[in-house]
Amino acid sequence: MAPATLQGAERTEDSPAMEDPGARTTRQWAPTPEELASVRTTVARLKAAYPSVDADVVEATVEAAYDSFGQARVRKYVPILAERRARRALAAGRAPDVVGKDER
Repeated sequence: MAPATLQGAERTEDSPAMEDPGARTTRQWAPTPEELASVRTTVARLKAAYPSVDADVVEATVEAAYDSFGQARVRKYVPILAERRARRALAAGRAPDVVGKDER
């Protein structure tokens, strides 16, 4: 490396700043086919578990729960975490637009 690089050379228009690898990105969650299947399975399971709740409310609650994990880097545990969050929200009778906001 050049000495100027080690000492923190001034940035110019020609040398953009490196992105912080630990910073959160703003990209939208793009579910994989496996995640979409998991969402459908979760919706079906929760519709059966909460038959008195309108089907659209169950679907919206599950979607909101999955969306709350949209920035998760490790995707392996998102289905179970989203289902648990949706179950808690449905059991408490909370609206889908507030799922996860007080649980982060």
